[in-house]
Amino acid sequence: MTMKKIAVEDGLAAVRDLLLENGYQVTGPAGAGTADAIVVTGLDNNMMNRQDIASRAVVIEASGKTPREVLSRIQEIS
Repeated sequence: MTMKKIAVEDGLAAVRDLLLENGYQVTGPAGAGTADAIVVTGLDNNMMNRQDIASRAVVIEASGKTPREVLSRIQEIS
C-alpha cells in the first residue's frame, strides 16, 4: 500500500513541509479520518479533542524524531 494522504498535527511544520516536498498530500488534524497515516507529537494527546474518531490510519509518534526520521517511518510502512 502506498500512502498518499498524511494528517499532521499542528505545530509540526517541518514535518509537513518535508512530506509535501516528497509528494505526499498533507492535511491537518481535521482530515485524520480519511488519512493513510497520522503524525502526532504525543500518543496520549487527542489531537482532535474527540473520542469518536475511527480510522485505520497508522499513527506515527513524532516526539523526539527529526522530520527525516518521520518521513523514513512513513516510507517503511507504506
